Amino acid sequence: MSLDLYTPEIAALAAGNPFPDRLTDAHASAEKRSPICGSRVTVDVALDGEGRVARVGTLVRACLLGQASSTLLARHAVGRSPAEIAAARDALTAWLAGQGAVPHWPGIDIFAPGLPLTARHPSIRLAFEAAAEAAETAAETAGRAARATA
Repeated sequence: MSLDLYTPEIAALAAGNPFPDRLTDAHASAEKRSPICGSRVTVDVALDGEGRVARVGTLVRACLLGQASSTLLARHAVGRSPAEIAAARDALTAWLAGQGAVPHWPGIDIFAPGLPLTARHPSIRLAFEAAAEAAETAAETAGRAARATA
């Protein structure tokens, strides 16, 4: 494995998660685990009245890459719709697999040295996968609640 991926920038990013705690009143949560290394990331979301992420919480028990990716997700998830987060997850997956351009997510290109290291890709995707699932579940729950009161 190339040590080029474990840069001081990745280490600094890993330590900078702005939302390192779980939400006590999340609308939905999702946990994802990497089968390769055992890293786990849990993402909680609360949506606003327009269906966008208003608050995010995380519990990250992951390697340096999972921590860094969780920070990028947490820094830029607020204000995004569930569809935007799902699109970022899908673009990240495609990019890591060599099937797409760099995703439109601030700072994600920091993982470019990891493109040939396919065993590290699951750790990089964890936070985005968990956030997309949590946001989708929260939106579905809100939609059911709205239909029930209509």
